[in-house]
Amino acid sequence: MSKSVPLLIVGGGLGGLATALALSKQGIASHVVEKSPDFGEIGAGLQIAPNASRILDGLGVLGEIRKTAVFPARLVFMDSITGERVTYIDLGKAFLERYGFPYFVMHRGDLLNALLYGCRQASPLITLEPNKALDRIEDLGNGARAHFADGGVYECEALIGADGLHSTTRRYVAGDGEPMREPYVAYRGAIPISDISEHAGLDNVVMWVGPGTHFVQYPLRSGELYNQVAVFHSRRFIPDSDDWGTPEELDEAFATSCAGLKKGLSVIKRKRRWPMVHRNPIANWTRGRVVLMGDAAHPMLQYIAQGACQAIEDASCLGAKLAESGRNYDKAFAAYQQARYLRTARVQMTARFFGDYVIHLGGVASTARNALLASRAPTDYSAIDWLYGYKG
Repeated sequence: MSKSVPLLIVGGGLGGLATALALSKQGIASHVVEKSPDFGEIGAGLQIAPNASRILDGLGVLGEIRKTAVFPARLVFMDSITGERVTYIDLGKAFLERYGFPYFVMHRGDLLNALLYGCRQASPLITLEPNKALDRIEDLGNGARAHFADGGVYECEALIGADGLHSTTRRYVAGDGEPMREPYVAYRGAIPISDISEHAGLDNVVMWVGPGTHFVQYPLRSGELYNQVAVFHSRRFIPDSDDWGTPEELDEAFATSCAGLKKGLSVIKRKRRWPMVHRNPIANWTRGRVVLMGDAAHPMLQYIAQGACQAIEDASCLGAKLAESGRNYDKAFAAYQQARYLRTARVQMTARFFGDYVIHLGGVASTARNALLASRAPTDYSAIDWLYGYKG
């Protein structure tokens, strides 16, 4: 026995819920399934730039977001060895005048809850079902059939794969194996505000950069918590093993860092590590009536804080293309893919470049980088216009 739904969204994370909400704004109904027992997000903080905050406002959830988000005054770039500020991006009046919408930071769970709030307000156009893990997909020509681990079967007119980095939907669409592992690993978590370094402050997002390392700090939940992420290159990297990137290596990697960074590092959570994984860009996200979005389509390194933002852009584009096509799924999915694949490929490649050739440099190269960045004005946004000013 199978159940019929008009449009099935696989994955109830940030991308899946944003897609359901974007579709509802066009009067399009969807059913969202999530493999976890509850709709929730693992992890601590994330950064949302104007290219995504503009869309969240259009989805009607920016007001809910403002209840817990922090709106920093600047993005600060610090040298982790010398402890000196290299440059910063002013996020104040000039930034808002240029992009129209703010840059904010918040707990991942708080953003998910804001999107859940929006989705529940949109009922009955959006229905939500947790504890539903996708097993495989069948092509029906004019639709798709989704088989789940619990034995359930759904038939739908179209399926949107928002099931993240290890996407079952991507395996069906692209069949390109597992994501690639980088020799970098992250430790992250929130600490009490009282433990922040003197360089941080509640109005900054701080990135400390050093040879093969970077360390990010910013406040969460209206300043109640402070998020920290420490990333380093492991000299003991083994691609097919988890026996590398240990807490001992963490301390070794940051051993030559300044006192301000070490203060934050001393209280970072060390029980869990996150290897850096990503994929190369692909041009095709569609197979029949099945299409990918978010990390299922374009998982990227975290170095320019655009993973969630690009998923939100995808959601908006999907909603618009389905409305423009009169809900012609074949036409809409082709138009969505054409509009998004080069944009997201550029973001993926920029994130990798930023890691390899900007933030992780050492020696003379880092000295040259610092000198170059120090010459820019805090309100010079020319290098980020393409990213933050996007309105596609």
